[in-house]
Amino acid sequence: MAYPKLTDKPGALQTAAAIRSGTMSVAEAVDAAITRIEHLDAEVDALAVPDFERAAATAKAMDAAGPQGDQPLFGVPMTVKESFDVAGLQSCWGHKAHTDYIARSDSELVRRLKAAGAVILGKTNVPVDLTDWQSFNPVYGRTNNPHNTERSPGGSSGGSAAAVASGMVPAEFGTDIGGSVRVPAHFCGVWAHKPTWGLVSKRGHDHPQMAKQDGFIAAHDGILSVAGPFARNPQDLTVMMEVASSYTLSRHAKPLRQCRILAVTQYPGAPVDQSVAEPIEAAIEALTKAGVTVERTSDLLPDLAKQQADYMMMLNVAMARGAPSASGRRASATDWFDLLDAQSSNQAQWAALFETYDFVLAPPAPVLAVEHSDKRAFDQPMRINGKEVPGAAGLAWAGIATFPHLPSTVLPIGSGTYEGAQLPCGMQVMGPLMSDLDCIHAAQEIGNILHG
Repeated sequence: MAYPKLTDKPGALQTAAAIRSGTMSVAEAVDAAITRIEHLDAEVDALAVPDFERAAATAKAMDAAGPQGDQPLFGVPMTVKESFDVAGLQSCWGHKAHTDYIARSDSELVRRLKAAGAVILGKTNVPVDLTDWQSFNPVYGRTNNPHNTERSPGGSSGGSAAAVASGMVPAEFGTDIGGSVRVPAHFCGVWAHKPTWGLVSKRGHDHPQMAKQDGFIAAHDGILSVAGPFARNPQDLTVMMEVASSYTLSRHAKPLRQCRILAVTQYPGAPVDQSVAEPIEAAIEALTKAGVTVERTSDLLPDLAKQQADYMMMLNVAMARGAPSASGRRASATDWFDLLDAQSSNQAQWAALFETYDFVLAPPAPVLAVEHSDKRAFDQPMRINGKEVPGAAGLAWAGIATFPHLPSTVLPIGSGTYEGAQLPCGMQVMGPLMSDLDCIHAAQEIGNILHG
Protein backbone atom coordinates (compact mmCIF):
# COMPACT_ATOMS: atom_id res chain seq x y z
CA MET A 1 0.00 0.00 0.00
CA ALA A 2 2.29 2.76 -1.23
CA TYR A 3 1.61 6.34 -0.29
CA PRO A 4 3.19 9.49 -1.73
CA LYS A 5 6.54 10.48 -0.27
CA LEU A 6 8.31 13.73 -1.01
CA THR A 7 11.50 13.61 1.03
CA ASP A 8 14.12 11.28 2.43
CA LYS A 9 15.48 13.89 4.81
CA PRO A 10 16.25 12.61 8.33
CA GLY A 11 13.72 12.86 11.14
CA ALA A 12 14.16 14.61 14.48
CA LEU A 13 15.74 11.73 16.43
CA GLN A 14 17.94 10.79 13.49
CA THR A 15 19.17 14.38 13.25
CA ALA A 16 19.85 14.57 17.00
CA ALA A 17 21.75 11.27 16.87
CA ALA A 18 23.92 12.50 13.99
CA ILE A 19 24.79 15.64 15.93
CA ARG A 20 25.63 13.71 19.10
CA SER A 21 27.84 11.31 17.13
CA GLY A 22 29.74 14.17 15.54
CA THR A 23 28.56 13.36 12.03
CA MET A 24 27.23 16.91 11.76
CA SER A 25 27.19 20.02 13.89
CA VAL A 26 24.14 21.92 15.07
CA ALA A 27 25.16 24.76 12.77
CA GLU A 28 25.28 22.39 9.80
CA ALA A 29 21.86 20.92 10.63
CA VAL A 30 20.32 24.38 10.99
CA ASP A 31 22.00 25.72 7.84
CA ALA A 32 20.80 22.70 5.84
CA ALA A 33 17.21 23.26 7.03
CA ILE A 34 17.37 26.96 6.17
CA THR A 35 18.72 26.09 2.71
CA ARG A 36 15.85 23.64 2.16
CA ILE A 37 13.32 26.26 3.20
CA GLU A 38 14.83 28.84 0.87
CA HIS A 39 14.76 26.31 -1.96
CA LEU A 40 11.26 24.91 -1.38
CA ASP A 41 9.22 27.68 0.14
CA ALA A 42 8.81 29.80 -2.99
CA GLU A 43 6.46 27.08 -4.23
CA VAL A 44 4.97 25.87 -0.94
CA ASP A 45 4.83 29.09 1.14
CA ALA A 46 4.76 27.24 4.46
CA LEU A 47 6.95 29.62 6.47
CA ALA A 48 5.18 32.75 7.67
CA VAL A 49 7.70 34.29 10.09
CA PRO A 50 11.38 33.36 9.55
CA ASP A 51 13.92 33.67 12.35
CA PHE A 52 17.04 32.49 10.58
CA GLU A 53 19.64 34.86 12.04
CA ARG A 54 18.79 34.05 15.65
CA ALA A 55 18.61 30.33 14.79
CA ALA A 56 22.10 30.42 13.27
CA ALA A 57 23.47 32.27 16.31
CA THR A 58 21.77 29.80 18.65
CA ALA A 59 23.24 26.86 16.72
CA LYS A 60 26.76 28.30 16.94
CA ALA A 61 26.40 28.75 20.70
CA MET A 62 25.05 25.22 21.12
CA ASP A 63 28.00 23.75 19.23
CA ALA A 64 30.35 25.59 21.58
CA ALA A 65 28.54 24.49 24.74
CA GLY A 66 27.41 20.96 23.81
CA PRO A 67 24.29 19.23 25.18
CA GLN A 68 23.10 20.46 28.55
CA GLY A 69 21.76 17.44 30.43
CA ASP A 70 19.01 15.36 28.89
CA GLN A 71 18.17 17.08 25.59
CA PRO A 72 16.57 14.54 23.23
CA LEU A 73 16.08 17.19 20.52
CA PHE A 74 19.57 18.68 20.80
CA GLY A 75 20.29 20.61 17.61
CA VAL A 76 17.06 19.65 15.82
CA PRO A 77 15.82 22.50 13.59
CA MET A 78 12.08 23.03 13.99
CA THR A 79 9.29 25.44 13.23
CA VAL A 80 6.06 26.05 15.14
CA LYS A 81 2.61 27.26 14.13
CA GLU A 82 2.33 31.05 13.74
CA SER A 83 -0.15 31.27 16.60
CA PHE A 84 2.40 30.22 19.25
CA ASP A 85 4.27 33.06 20.92
CA VAL A 86 8.01 33.09 20.25
CA ALA A 87 9.79 35.93 21.99
CA GLY A 88 10.62 38.72 19.54
CA LEU A 89 8.47 37.39 16.69
CA GLN A 90 5.22 38.63 15.22
CA SER A 91 2.02 36.71 15.96
CA CYS A 92 -1.00 38.09 14.11
CA TRP A 93 -3.14 35.00 13.33
CA GLY A 94 -3.43 36.23 9.73
CA HIS A 95 -4.78 39.72 10.62
CA LYS A 96 -3.16 42.82 9.13
CA ALA A 97 -4.53 44.78 12.08
CA HIS A 98 -2.43 42.75 14.51
CA THR A 99 0.96 42.68 12.80
CA ASP A 100 2.15 45.12 15.46
CA TYR A 101 1.96 42.43 18.15
CA ILE A 102 5.44 41.12 18.98
CA ALA A 103 5.56 38.41 21.64
CA ARG A 104 7.52 39.40 24.74
CA SER A 105 8.16 35.83 25.87
CA ASP A 106 8.02 32.26 24.60
CA SER A 107 4.89 30.18 24.92
CA GLU A 108 5.16 27.29 27.36
CA LEU A 109 5.43 24.80 24.49
CA VAL A 110 8.26 26.71 22.78
CA ARG A 111 10.05 26.98 26.12
CA ARG A 112 9.85 23.19 26.51
CA LEU A 113 11.07 22.56 22.96
CA LYS A 114 14.05 24.87 23.43
CA ALA A 115 14.87 23.26 26.79
CA ALA A 116 14.93 19.88 24.98
CA GLY A 117 17.49 21.29 22.52
CA ALA A 118 15.33 22.26 19.53
CA VAL A 119 16.33 25.27 17.44
CA ILE A 120 13.32 27.29 16.29
CA LEU A 121 13.74 28.54 12.70
CA GLY A 122 10.47 30.44 12.56
CA LYS A 123 6.71 30.04 12.44
CA THR A 124 4.40 28.52 9.83
CA ASN A 125 1.29 29.71 8.06
CA VAL A 126 -2.35 29.64 9.21
CA PRO A 127 -5.79 30.76 8.05
CA VAL A 128 -7.28 33.89 9.57
CA ASP A 129 -8.20 33.14 13.20
CA LEU A 130 -7.23 29.47 12.67
CA THR A 131 -10.71 28.65 11.32
CA ASP A 132 -10.35 26.78 8.02
CA TRP A 133 -9.11 23.57 6.43
CA GLN A 134 -7.01 25.80 4.21
CA SER A 135 -4.09 28.04 5.19
CA PHE A 136 -4.21 31.47 3.58
CA ASN A 137 -4.53 35.04 4.83
CA PRO A 138 -3.84 38.60 3.65
CA VAL A 139 -0.59 38.86 5.62
CA TYR A 140 1.35 35.73 4.69
CA GLY A 141 -0.40 34.51 1.54
CA ARG A 142 -1.49 30.97 0.65
CA THR A 143 0.24 27.73 1.59
CA ASN A 144 0.17 24.97 -1.03
CA ASN A 145 0.11 21.22 -0.54
CA PRO A 146 3.60 19.90 -1.42
CA HIS A 147 2.05 16.88 -3.17
CA ASN A 148 -0.09 19.04 -5.45
CA THR A 149 0.23 22.82 -5.31
CA GLU A 150 -3.32 23.25 -6.64
CA ARG A 151 -4.56 21.71 -3.39
CA SER A 152 -4.80 22.81 0.21
CA PRO A 153 -2.36 21.42 2.80
CA GLY A 154 -5.21 21.57 5.28
CA GLY A 155 -5.73 23.90 8.19
CA SER A 156 -5.47 25.47 10.45
CA SER A 157 -1.98 23.96 10.92
CA GLY A 158 -1.49 23.71 7.15
CA GLY A 159 1.89 25.42 7.13
CA SER A 160 3.02 22.97 9.82
CA ALA A 161 2.14 19.88 7.80
CA ALA A 162 3.51 21.31 4.56
CA ALA A 163 6.86 22.13 6.19
CA VAL A 164 7.22 18.57 7.49
CA ALA A 165 5.91 16.84 4.35
CA SER A 166 8.24 18.77 2.03
CA GLY A 167 11.31 18.12 4.17
CA MET A 168 11.91 21.68 5.34
CA VAL A 169 11.98 20.57 8.97
CA PRO A 170 11.71 17.11 10.56
CA ALA A 171 9.02 18.02 13.10
CA GLU A 172 6.53 20.75 14.04
CA PHE A 173 3.80 21.65 16.50
CA GLY A 174 0.32 22.82 15.60
CA THR A 175 -3.05 23.07 17.32
CA ASP A 176 -6.33 21.21 16.85
CA ILE A 177 -9.94 22.03 17.76
CA GLY A 178 -11.69 21.08 14.51
CA GLY A 179 -9.15 18.67 13.04
CA SER A 180 -6.47 21.36 12.64
CA VAL A 181 -3.62 18.89 13.29
CA ARG A 182 -5.24 15.70 12.02
CA VAL A 183 -6.63 17.05 8.74
CA PRO A 184 -3.33 18.64 7.56
CA ALA A 185 -1.51 15.38 8.39
CA HIS A 186 -4.14 13.48 6.37
CA PHE A 187 -3.95 15.95 3.45
CA CYS A 188 -0.13 16.02 3.39
CA GLY A 189 0.71 12.37 4.15
CA VAL A 190 2.57 12.81 7.45
CA TRP A 191 2.22 11.55 11.02
CA ALA A 192 0.56 13.66 13.69
CA HIS A 193 -0.97 13.35 17.14
CA LYS A 194 -3.91 15.12 18.77
CA PRO A 195 -3.26 14.77 22.50
CA THR A 196 -5.67 14.24 25.35
CA TRP A 197 -7.08 17.66 26.19
CA GLY A 198 -4.96 19.55 28.74
CA LEU A 199 -1.92 17.32 28.37
CA VAL A 200 0.15 19.90 26.46
CA SER A 201 0.00 23.47 27.74
CA LYS A 202 -1.26 26.17 25.40
CA ARG A 203 -0.10 29.00 27.65
CA GLY A 204 1.21 31.63 25.25
CA HIS A 205 -1.15 30.62 22.44
CA ASP A 206 -3.46 33.61 22.63
CA HIS A 207 -5.30 35.69 20.07
CA PRO A 208 -3.24 38.86 19.47
CA GLN A 209 -6.27 41.07 20.09
CA MET A 210 -6.24 39.86 23.70
CA ALA A 211 -2.48 39.43 24.03
CA LYS A 212 -1.89 43.09 23.09
CA GLN A 213 -3.87 44.27 26.10
CA ASP A 214 -1.75 45.66 28.92
CA GLY A 215 -1.37 43.18 31.74
CA PHE A 216 -2.97 40.29 29.84
CA ILE A 217 -1.95 36.88 31.18
CA ALA A 218 -3.62 33.74 29.85
CA ALA A 219 -4.66 31.56 32.76
CA HIS A 220 -6.28 28.56 31.06
CA ASP A 221 -6.19 26.36 27.96
CA GLY A 222 -8.92 26.95 25.41
CA ILE A 223 -12.00 24.74 25.56
CA LEU A 224 -11.62 21.70 23.25
CA SER A 225 -8.37 22.97 21.70
CA VAL A 226 -5.08 21.09 22.02
CA ALA A 227 -1.48 21.44 20.81
CA GLY A 228 -0.04 18.44 18.95
CA PRO A 229 3.06 17.40 16.99
CA PHE A 230 3.73 16.57 13.34
CA ALA A 231 6.54 14.27 12.19
CA ARG A 232 7.51 11.88 9.43
CA ASN A 233 7.67 8.86 11.73
CA PRO A 234 6.02 7.69 14.96
CA GLN A 235 9.23 7.61 17.02
CA ASP A 236 9.56 11.37 16.61
CA LEU A 237 5.92 11.84 17.63
CA THR A 238 6.63 9.94 20.84
CA VAL A 239 9.61 12.04 21.87
CA MET A 240 7.79 15.25 20.95
CA MET A 241 4.91 14.26 23.21
CA GLU A 242 7.28 13.34 26.04
CA VAL A 243 8.98 16.72 25.73
CA ALA A 244 5.77 18.73 25.49
CA SER A 245 3.57 16.96 28.02
CA SER A 246 2.82 18.62 31.34
CA TYR A 247 2.36 15.17 32.89
CA THR A 248 4.41 11.98 32.90
CA LEU A 249 3.37 9.68 30.06
CA SER A 250 3.57 5.90 30.07
CA ARG A 251 2.63 2.98 27.83
CA HIS A 252 0.19 0.27 28.83
CA ALA A 253 -1.14 -1.20 25.60
CA LYS A 254 -0.80 -4.82 24.55
CA PRO A 255 0.75 -5.84 21.22
CA LEU A 256 -1.64 -4.94 18.40
CA ARG A 257 -2.50 -8.57 17.64
CA GLN A 258 -3.76 -8.95 21.21
CA CYS A 259 -5.96 -5.88 20.94
CA ARG A 260 -9.64 -5.58 20.15
CA ILE A 261 -10.23 -2.73 17.73
CA LEU A 262 -13.41 -1.02 16.53
CA ALA A 263 -13.50 0.62 13.10
CA VAL A 264 -15.97 3.50 12.75
CA THR A 265 -16.32 4.36 9.08
CA GLN A 266 -19.87 5.69 9.01
CA TYR A 267 -21.14 8.77 10.83
CA PRO A 268 -24.74 10.06 10.67
CA GLY A 269 -24.91 13.03 8.32
CA ALA A 270 -21.20 12.88 7.47
CA PRO A 271 -20.60 10.62 4.43
CA VAL A 272 -17.06 9.68 3.43
CA ASP A 273 -15.80 9.94 -0.14
CA GLN A 274 -14.59 6.75 -1.80
CA SER A 275 -11.13 8.30 -2.15
CA VAL A 276 -10.88 8.04 1.65
CA ALA A 277 -13.08 5.00 2.23
CA GLU A 278 -11.17 2.71 -0.15
CA PRO A 279 -7.69 3.17 1.42
CA ILE A 280 -9.19 2.78 4.90
CA GLU A 281 -11.03 -0.41 3.90
CA ALA A 282 -7.81 -1.73 2.38
CA ALA A 283 -5.98 -0.95 5.62
CA ILE A 284 -8.63 -2.73 7.70
CA GLU A 285 -8.44 -5.75 5.41
CA ALA A 286 -4.65 -5.85 5.74
CA LEU A 287 -4.91 -5.68 9.53
CA THR A 288 -7.46 -8.50 9.59
CA LYS A 289 -5.27 -10.68 7.37
CA ALA A 290 -2.39 -10.00 9.76
CA GLY A 291 -4.42 -11.42 12.64
CA VAL A 292 -5.63 -8.19 14.22
CA THR A 293 -9.20 -8.25 15.56
CA VAL A 294 -11.15 -5.41 13.95
CA GLU A 295 -14.89 -5.18 14.54
CA ARG A 296 -17.20 -2.98 12.47
CA THR A 297 -20.16 -2.28 14.77
CA SER A 298 -20.80 -1.92 18.49
CA ASP A 299 -23.78 -1.04 20.65
CA LEU A 300 -21.31 0.69 22.98
CA LEU A 301 -20.80 3.61 20.61
CA PRO A 302 -22.33 6.86 21.87
CA ASP A 303 -25.16 8.44 19.89
CA LEU A 304 -22.91 9.98 17.23
CA ALA A 305 -25.59 12.26 15.82
CA LYS A 306 -26.11 13.78 19.28
CA GLN A 307 -22.36 13.97 19.82
CA GLN A 308 -21.96 15.92 16.57
CA ALA A 309 -24.78 18.33 17.45
CA ASP A 310 -23.34 18.95 20.93
CA TYR A 311 -19.81 19.31 19.57
CA MET A 312 -20.83 21.84 16.94
CA MET A 313 -22.75 23.84 19.53
CA MET A 314 -19.81 23.83 21.96
CA LEU A 315 -17.34 24.61 19.16
CA ASN A 316 -19.35 27.57 17.91
CA VAL A 317 -19.96 28.97 21.39
CA ALA A 318 -16.28 28.59 22.30
CA MET A 319 -14.97 30.12 19.07
CA ALA A 320 -17.37 33.08 19.32
CA ARG A 321 -16.95 33.40 23.10
CA GLY A 322 -20.71 33.21 23.46
CA ALA A 323 -21.44 35.95 20.90
CA PRO A 324 -24.82 35.88 19.17
CA SER A 325 -25.30 33.16 16.57
CA ALA A 326 -26.70 33.69 13.09
CA SER A 327 -30.15 33.61 14.69
CA GLY A 328 -29.18 36.55 16.90
CA ARG A 329 -29.34 34.54 20.11
CA ARG A 330 -26.46 34.71 22.58
CA ALA A 331 -25.48 31.55 24.44
CA SER A 332 -26.49 31.65 28.08
CA ALA A 333 -24.75 30.22 31.13
CA THR A 334 -27.46 27.55 31.20
CA ASP A 335 -26.63 26.64 27.59
CA TRP A 336 -22.96 26.23 28.55
CA PHE A 337 -23.62 24.10 31.62
CA ASP A 338 -25.94 21.91 29.56
CA LEU A 339 -23.14 21.41 27.06
CA LEU A 340 -20.68 20.52 29.83
CA ASP A 341 -23.18 17.96 31.14
CA ALA A 342 -23.58 16.50 27.64
CA GLN A 343 -19.82 16.33 27.23
CA SER A 344 -19.37 14.58 30.56
CA SER A 345 -22.02 12.02 29.66
CA ASN A 346 -20.38 11.46 26.26
CA GLN A 347 -16.97 10.95 27.91
CA ALA A 348 -18.47 8.33 30.21
CA GLN A 349 -19.88 6.46 27.22
CA TRP A 350 -16.52 6.46 25.46
CA ALA A 351 -14.84 5.28 28.67
CA ALA A 352 -17.27 2.37 28.81
CA LEU A 353 -16.51 1.53 25.18
CA PHE A 354 -12.78 1.47 25.91
CA GLU A 355 -13.34 -1.11 28.63
CA THR A 356 -14.11 -3.49 25.74
CA TYR A 357 -12.02 -2.05 22.90
CA ASP A 358 -8.39 -0.97 22.98
CA PHE A 359 -8.54 1.43 20.03
CA VAL A 360 -10.98 2.95 17.55
CA LEU A 361 -10.09 3.55 13.90
CA ALA A 362 -11.75 6.33 11.89
CA PRO A 363 -11.19 8.63 8.90
CA PRO A 364 -9.60 12.00 9.76
CA ALA A 365 -11.82 13.79 7.21
CA PRO A 366 -14.40 12.80 4.58
CA VAL A 367 -12.24 13.91 1.62
CA LEU A 368 -8.63 14.16 0.53
CA ALA A 369 -6.88 17.49 -0.02
CA VAL A 370 -9.39 20.01 -1.39
CA GLU A 371 -8.71 22.50 -4.18
CA HIS A 372 -7.82 26.05 -3.18
CA SER A 373 -10.72 28.41 -2.68
CA ASP A 374 -11.16 31.97 -1.49
CA LYS A 375 -14.00 30.77 0.75
CA ARG A 376 -13.57 28.72 3.92
CA ALA A 377 -14.03 25.01 3.36
CA PHE A 378 -16.84 25.04 5.94
CA ASP A 379 -18.74 27.82 4.14
CA GLN A 380 -19.23 25.92 0.88
CA PRO A 381 -20.24 22.41 -0.15
CA MET A 382 -17.75 19.55 -0.33
CA ARG A 383 -18.10 17.11 -3.18
CA ILE A 384 -18.43 13.63 -1.71
CA ASN A 385 -19.07 10.71 -4.06
CA GLY A 386 -20.22 13.14 -6.73
CA LYS A 387 -22.73 14.94 -4.52
CA GLU A 388 -22.54 18.26 -2.73
CA VAL A 389 -22.55 17.93 1.07
CA PRO A 390 -22.42 20.85 3.55
CA GLY A 391 -18.77 21.56 4.31
CA ALA A 392 -19.36 21.73 8.06
CA ALA A 393 -20.51 18.09 8.04
CA GLY A 394 -16.89 17.06 7.64
CA LEU A 395 -16.17 18.35 11.13
CA ALA A 396 -17.88 15.24 12.51
CA TRP A 397 -14.68 13.27 11.91
CA ALA A 398 -12.75 15.87 13.92
CA GLY A 399 -15.32 16.05 16.68
CA ILE A 400 -15.39 12.27 17.15
CA ALA A 401 -12.19 12.65 19.22
CA THR A 402 -12.35 16.35 20.11
CA PHE A 403 -15.66 16.47 21.97
CA PRO A 404 -14.77 13.63 24.43
CA HIS A 405 -11.14 14.95 24.72
CA LEU A 406 -9.67 11.67 23.38
CA PRO A 407 -6.14 11.27 22.01
CA SER A 408 -5.86 10.44 18.32
CA THR A 409 -2.85 9.61 16.15
CA VAL A 410 -3.03 10.05 12.38
CA LEU A 411 -0.80 7.87 10.25
CA PRO A 412 -0.47 7.86 6.45
CA ILE A 413 -2.01 4.65 5.09
CA GLY A 414 -1.98 5.05 1.31
CA SER A 415 -3.40 7.27 -1.36
CA GLY A 416 -6.63 7.82 -3.24
CA THR A 417 -7.91 9.77 -6.20
CA TYR A 418 -10.10 12.74 -5.34
CA GLU A 419 -11.51 14.96 -8.08
CA GLY A 420 -8.91 13.75 -10.56
CA ALA A 421 -5.81 13.99 -8.35
CA GLN A 422 -3.92 11.23 -6.55
CA LEU A 423 -3.37 12.39 -2.99
CA PRO A 424 -2.26 11.04 0.42
CA CYS A 425 -4.76 9.45 2.81
CA GLY A 426 -4.50 9.01 6.56
CA MET A 427 -6.36 7.22 9.34
CA GLN A 428 -7.08 8.11 12.98
CA VAL A 429 -6.15 5.75 15.81
CA MET A 430 -8.11 6.83 18.90
CA GLY A 431 -7.74 5.56 22.44
CA PRO A 432 -8.97 6.27 25.98
CA LEU A 433 -8.00 9.38 27.91
CA MET A 434 -4.24 9.69 28.60
CA SER A 435 -3.39 6.73 26.33
CA ASP A 436 -1.41 9.03 24.04
CA LEU A 437 1.73 6.92 23.77
CA ASP A 438 -0.40 3.81 23.30
CA CYS A 439 -2.16 5.45 20.33
CA ILE A 440 1.15 6.39 18.75
CA HIS A 441 2.56 2.90 19.29
CA ALA A 442 -0.56 1.24 17.88
CA ALA A 443 -0.34 3.52 14.84
CA GLN A 444 3.30 2.51 14.47
CA GLU A 445 2.37 -1.17 14.51
CA ILE A 446 -0.39 -0.52 11.96
CA GLY A 447 2.11 1.30 9.77
CA ASN A 448 4.53 -1.62 10.01
CA ILE A 449 1.78 -4.02 8.87
CA LEU A 450 0.69 -1.80 5.99
CA HIS A 451 4.09 -0.70 4.72
CA GLY A 452 6.51 -3.31 6.04
